[in-house]
Amino acid sequence: MPDTTASLSWKDYYELCKPRVVALIVFTAIVGMLLAVPGMPPLANFLYGTVGIGLAASSAAAINHFLDQKADAEMARTKNRPLPTGHLQPRQVLVFASLIGFIAMAILTIKINLLTAFLTFLSLIGYALIYTVYLKRATPQNIVIGGAAGAAPPVLGWAAITGEVHPHALLLFLIIFVWTPPHFWALAIAKRDEYAKVSIPMLPVTHGVEFTRLQILLYTILLLISTLLPYLTGMSGLIYLATALLLGLGFIYYAIQMMRKKDNKTAMRTFGYSIIYLMLIFAALLIDHYFPLSIS
Repeated sequence: MPDTTASLSWKDYYELCKPRVVALIVFTAIVGMLLAVPGMPPLANFLYGTVGIGLAASSAAAINHFLDQKADAEMARTKNRPLPTGHLQPRQVLVFASLIGFIAMAILTIKINLLTAFLTFLSLIGYALIYTVYLKRATPQNIVIGGAAGAAPPVLGWAAITGEVHPHALLLFLIIFVWTPPHFWALAIAKRDEYAKVSIPMLPVTHGVEFTRLQILLYTILLLISTLLPYLTGMSGLIYLATALLLGLGFIYYAIQMMRKKDNKTAMRTFGYSIIYLMLIFAALLIDHYFPLSIS
């Protein structure tokens, strides 16, 4: 029995970190690190930066669990999280979040640089407190404004290697910032009844599903345009350009399908595609960086 309890506790703490979300955050931060220099970045900065950013993101996720525990208990999608089920107590979650957050800031401050630590701290506060406590329940534009925190990881990764915020890093920020609304609104459409139940004013709840579908389509068009900027500014080459065009047109196709079919299944497929989209477009940036296609 003690072994089972220990195993359950470990899994609960792991779930507090929102591992799938944090994995995507860390991946985009790593891409930012690798794109920051022509060759390979310094190994120490790479390792400490990855751990520090990952722990900070995990801390923000755990704080989000703590602050959203009442709403999570009422939503089918989140009712099995550690706090609603009683597997963990609020105090345990706060101690865990504070501990890994402190370790993250210490690593980034001592082993990386103050700029990265400061920007990471702002991102943590932006998501865990400003978005979760205020924006999420204050405006249907919550995910648009709050998306700035989620778009920061490539900038953090870049700063961890170079100690500066480069314009190319801001292009990576822009891509994630524009990607976030159509990504999350697709999920919000499918789960709109749950959000309405807990009085969270997501766009499909406040402005209707049809309006939200239109916004998703418009944002996917804007996203396609935004993803051309790395090529147009000379940051990337033809491999990235071809990938961005194909993936962007694919996202627009899914958005059009949502306009036509109007069912939750299509919305969830669009949500799933959006995750694959972001992973592949950042992977394309990386491939183009190290293996550019030259045409003689």
